[in-house]
Formats: sequence, structure tokens, C-alpha cells
Amino acid sequence: MSRDEEEVPAMAQQQLADDVGAEPRDVPFNVASVVGRELEHVQEAVASGHLSSGGPFSQRTAQVLAAETGAADVLMTTSCTTALELSAMLMDLGPGDTVIVPSFTFTSSGLAFARQGAGLLFCDIEPRTLGLDPAHLTTLLDETVRAVVVVHYAGVACDVEGIREVMAEWPDVRLVEDNAHGLFGAWRDEPLGSLGRYATLSFHETKNFVCGEGGALVLNDPDDVERARVLYDKGTNRHAFMLGQVDKYTWKDTGSSFGLSDVLAAYLLGQLEQREVVQGRRRRLHEHYAASLAPLAEELQFEVMRVPEDRSPAHHMYYVLLPHRDRRNDVLELMRKAGVQATFHYQPLHASVAGREFAVRPTECPVSQDVSDRLLRLPFHNELSAADLDRTVDAFVDACTATLWDR
Repeated sequence: MSRDEEEVPAMAQQQLADDVGAEPRDVPFNVASVVGRELEHVQEAVASGHLSSGGPFSQRTAQVLAAETGAADVLMTTSCTTALELSAMLMDLGPGDTVIVPSFTFTSSGLAFARQGAGLLFCDIEPRTLGLDPAHLTTLLDETVRAVVVVHYAGVACDVEGIREVMAEWPDVRLVEDNAHGLFGAWRDEPLGSLGRYATLSFHETKNFVCGEGGALVLNDPDDVERARVLYDKGTNRHAFMLGQVDKYTWKDTGSSFGLSDVLAAYLLGQLEQREVVQGRRRRLHEHYAASLAPLAEELQFEVMRVPEDRSPAHHMYYVLLPHRDRRNDVLELMRKAGVQATFHYQPLHASVAGREFAVRPTECPVSQDVSDRLLRLPFHNELSAADLDRTVDAFVDACTATLWDR
């Protein structure tokens, strides 16, 4: 039975439920979907007997990602978090070292470096792309800083030009791209993931391309590849042994068990094989939201997300900004009551308990706090139907209209 044939009964059941007056199903915020040959590849991986990392599917998946980003090498990892941890190990970070991290990001962007003993400095974001603010970055750089982490929020490139200008004065500071949102996006003609010394990717079930839990470390400098392979293989030169470069392998360095199971890599390959289809679907979702909401933004007092002309977004999400926290929360509550599962996003790291503990010194990040209070994310996934989109837009507009009096 084909996938389309499997879906017909479910669609018929939903129509029947609607016809008899049942409540329509909720519009979920996220759905992880099968888009290609994922299950076929998983069966092949299981049948092969190679279930651990480093198998043929891991190799094929890494090759796809390296070709798309132009990387010197790509290491498939168990998560984006572990990929960040591997980058921290490559830099031999420790006490006395500092890493600059955006305050408006997920905990892993800072946790991975604090775990190695480095201190953190939290940088504010700029309001256009919600990426690292070069003006604030300038005030934070000093002789203790070993790395700067950037995040391409929602898959829209941060102010790369501004950050490069600032970092040109600090050539020994490494740029790390936390590219969890940005795979297949670009800044001008440069792929996101190719801009830093290292870049990390996420294949968590909430991302554009998924395998449940998974990630990758993108190595853009060939000089990093040999040591990264040793750290990746639990501190051994196993990779050199597998290539026939040494007659046995042994313990060479620190490291850990970072490798992604070949079963999960097989599932991920099925997703990546459909990358043009998936990205096309998500682009159309973005365009629908933008076309429907932008004309109403001034009247209903909200802001739509912005994509500068020199960016090609990865279409990871679509967000809007309400005037203040109370109205954002009221709109969220009304949308959820209408069966549309919208949500908020990050709480600023600089104000968190762990952020204050690991920070070298306190920093002010007012834009991060403001955006955190006002941002609302709309449902965004590969399975959204035209009816789901219309229902989401209607629920958002109705909620905005109902809360408009609260200025």
C-alpha cells in the first residue's frame, strides 16, 4: 500500500467527523513527517547488520551535507549539542577562556562551552534578524575570548558582514555557527554552515530534516579534520586504521562517543534526498503567512518576521512580534482555545540561573528580553494543509482583533 493510499481513510474519517458536527482536530505546532525512502533505508540498515555509527548511511549522509556546505569534512553526531561539545573540545577550552554566546538562543549554545570549563559572555541580538549584534560584540571582545558563537535564528542569516568586520580585529578568535535552524539557507551566495571555523547542525524532530535525535559537526578548515576524527572516535586513531594508514589503532587524545547510529543516519538520508521538495513546501508556507499577515500588521499592531534581501532563508519557522508580553500571551491563549497550537520561544540566557553562574560578568541584553516577551511562533511543518494555514491565519487575526483594545 502506498503512503497516499494509507492517508485516504484518515482523511475520509476526518471528513465524516466534520460532517456529523464533531470538533475539528487541532492544528499542531509541529509534526515530524515521512517524506521519502526513510523506512526503506532503515530496513536496509538493519538488514546489513551495521547498526552503530560510521556505517554506509552515515557516510552517505555526511557526503550530502559536505557537498551542500562545501565542508572539508562532516561528522555525524547524536545531536547538535554534542556537535557543539566536540567543537569546544577541538579548541581545548578551559578555565580562563571566554566564549561569547547570544543570549537569545537555546541552552546548548552556551552549555557546550561551559561544560569544558570556559566562561561565557552573553551578547545581545539585533532586531532585524534576531542574530548576534555586532555593535554589542565589539564591547565584549578581549584577550580572553577564544570563540564567538552565532545563531541564524529561524534560518535567516545573522549580520555576517558586521560580525566579520568586528572579528577581523581578532584573527585568533574562532567563529562557531550554531546552525540548528539554517541548513540550506544562505547569506548572499555563501551557504549557512560554511561561514565559521566550525558549524553545527540539528536533526531533532522539530527541525526541517529529522531523524528523531541527531546532529552534525561541519569542519570548514582541513587542518581540523585529523584531530576531530580522533576526538570523535573516543580519542583513538581508529579512522586512520580503517583507511589503512596505520596497522592498528590506539588511544591518542581526549574524546568521547559522538557518532550517530547508522539506523538514524539511514532515516535522515531519506529526508535529505527530498530536500528540494521539503524546502519548497516550507517556502510556500512562509510565503502564505507573509502574504496573509503583512497587509494587516499595522492595523492590528504586530510585526511580521523580516528577511533581508541578501539572505536566502532556510524556512525553519515563521514568527510574529506583538507589542508586549501580556498581549502576546493573550493572543496565544485565544489561539490555543481555537485549536491552533502556536507557541513562544527562548527565555534569555543572560537572565537564567545557569547563565548567571557561568557568565564571566553580567551583561545587558535588552533586545533579547524584549523579543523573548513579544515573539509568537505559528504552526510550521511539512504536513500543514491549505485549510490548516487558513485556520491558523484566521485564529491569529481573530485573537489580535480581540486584544486590540489593550494598548
